[in-house]
Amino acid sequence: MKNISNYKKAIYLTIVTALILIWISMGVGVIGRDGEPLNFVYFGVIAIGVIVATFGRFQPHGMVKALYATAIAQSAVTVVAIILEWGYPYSKALELLGINGFFIALWVGSAILFRASQE
Repeated sequence: MKNISNYKKAIYLTIVTALILIWISMGVGVIGRDGEPLNFVYFGVIAIGVIVATFGRFQPHGMVKALYATAIAQSAVTVVAIILEWGYPYSKALELLGINGFFIALWVGSAILFRASQE
């Protein structure tokens, strides 16, 4: 952990991203209308990241893998939601792509910061 500044930025970005995802999915809902139970799937996305991070002992190398796994899980939720038309007509495909794409970018950004903290 040579670059502590990038490590701290990565931790903050990861925590803020997780909190915002929970807040939005439980508040107004990403999929469908407010209160749609399908939004609980986002807890699974975060759980995947936590499980992989635990196996990586929360070290930068493990966190990179955990955040890429989280981004892949979020991508999978997006693809399934679009194919199965979850939340339609309240959540159209473009809306699901935009919102989920935003979070996928944040997960990948955190992974990049963790990777930079190893240098």
